[in-house]
Amino acid sequence: MATPPDSPIEEGYFDIGTTRVFKHPTVALEDLCKQTKFSRHEIRVMYRGFKQECPEGVVLEEAFKDVYQKFFPHGNSSSYAHYVFKAFDVNCNGAITFRDMLVTLSTLLRGSVYEKLRWTFKLYDINGDGCITRSELGEIILAIHELMGRRPHQIDDDRKARDQIDRVFRKLDLNQDGVITLEEFMESCLKDDGITKSLQVFDSAL
Repeated sequence: MATPPDSPIEEGYFDIGTTRVFKHPTVALEDLCKQTKFSRHEIRVMYRGFKQECPEGVVLEEAFKDVYQKFFPHGNSSSYAHYVFKAFDVNCNGAITFRDMLVTLSTLLRGSVYEKLRWTFKLYDINGDGCITRSELGEIILAIHELMGRRPHQIDDDRKARDQIDRVFRKLDLNQDGVITLEEFMESCLKDDGITKSLQVFDSAL
C-alpha cells in the first residue's frame, strides 16, 4: 500500500544491544521535499529501497565500505569510502540515516555547481577546520588512486600521485599561504575545468 501523502516516513533506529544508540525522530514527507530537490514520489521510492537494503534504518561505515568494494573490486576502496562516509554522515554520529542520504544525493545529483563544490570541499577538508592542507589533499588523492587500482609502493605510481598533488595544490592555493580556503577552492574550480577533473569531483568514484 502506498504511503498516504501526509503520513510520516519512519527513519528511526534504536539499538539497545550495544553502547551505541541511534534514535532518529519520525520525519514528515513534506519536510524532506523542502530539504531536497526530490519529489514526493521519488522520496517514497528511494525510502522503500533504503529500508529493503537497510532494515535497521541506518548505514554503518563497514556496510558502506562493503558497497564501495563491490563497485571497485580491483582497487582498495577502504580509505576513500571512509572519507565519503564522513561526508554523508551529516550528524557526525557514525551512521548515515535516510535523511542524510537523501540530502547528500540531492546535492550531488541536482545541486548547483556551487553546492556540489561546497560538498567536495567538505570531503577534502578532513578535519573540518574550514581549509584544506596539502596533507589533506594528498590523503584524498592517494585514496582515489588506491580506489582505482593503484599498485601500492610502485615508484612510478607514487611519483604520478605526488606530481598530481603538487600540481593541484599550487593551482588551488591562490595566495600561496599553504592552505586552501573555500573561496579559493570555488574560484579555482569555476575557472579551470582541469582542476575539477583532477579532483574527480563528479567522477564515478563519488
